[in-house]
Amino acid sequence: MVTTVTPDTSIHEVLHKMQSNFIKHIVVEEKNKPVGVVTERDINKFLENDKTARILEEISIEQVMGKNLIIITDGASDHLNRAAERMDVFKIGSVILVDSNGNLAGIITKTDITKVYGAVYGGKFKVKDYMSRKVFTCRKSDSLRFALNMINQNDVSRLVVTDNNGKPHGVITTNDFLIHSSYFTKDKTETREYLLPADSKNMYVDDLVNNELLAVNLEDDLSIVAQKMSKNHIHGIPVIDDNDNLVGIVSNLDVVKAFVKVPLTEDLLQKYSKIY
Repeated sequence: MVTTVTPDTSIHEVLHKMQSNFIKHIVVEEKNKPVGVVTERDINKFLENDKTARILEEISIEQVMGKNLIIITDGASDHLNRAAERMDVFKIGSVILVDSNGNLAGIITKTDITKVYGAVYGGKFKVKDYMSRKVFTCRKSDSLRFALNMINQNDVSRLVVTDNNGKPHGVITTNDFLIHSSYFTKDKTETREYLLPADSKNMYVDDLVNNELLAVNLEDDLSIVAQKMSKNHIHGIPVIDDNDNLVGIVSNLDVVKAFVKVPLTEDLLQKYSKIY
């Protein structure tokens, strides 16, 4: 099931759909033809650069959406691999599926690829083979505004949260901000700071972070990590060494990169068909 909007839909309504459906990508369509795709990060970047005083209800998503769609035709047996290859090459989070008439048929996301990888690619790679050693962090005692500024300034989706000794404590993401946003539940305001709760001045990173740290070791099987991402509905996990020191982060884009490196066989195609 694809969540869609039309080009004249406001940013406010799109964000509300993302928040209520717990999704990161929305397809923009006209007469059942895909014309764009938008993520919360796209909206955030747009608002940073837009110098007008318009409120979110006054800005159509047509002004924000990415129009250079990566599209493949639905029905091919290897469509997952073709989608993963395009995600890897273009560094994107989704590929649009259309039927033979160009009508919207679906969407494949990094989350879909991660689910399949976790189910069929056991023993192929370790976390250390694909993780990123460059990690953006904040402390659990930092303000929410500081963490959000860190995310925006570094153009990332998540920060690893550490304690005062630098040990990993959790992860905070733009999606955490969106889910906890009071913009959609309080009286309407004209603020653009929709990601910050109304009482954010008195809130800290630890207020939004789960106290149970989910981390993986750099020697772990990447497929086990992919399973954890799918089970917990997350897109990135901190990587630690045997001394519990933070050494990197592994994301679902890293899993996508690994996915395209495994030679496609008839046996794998049969396994794909049972899962996706």
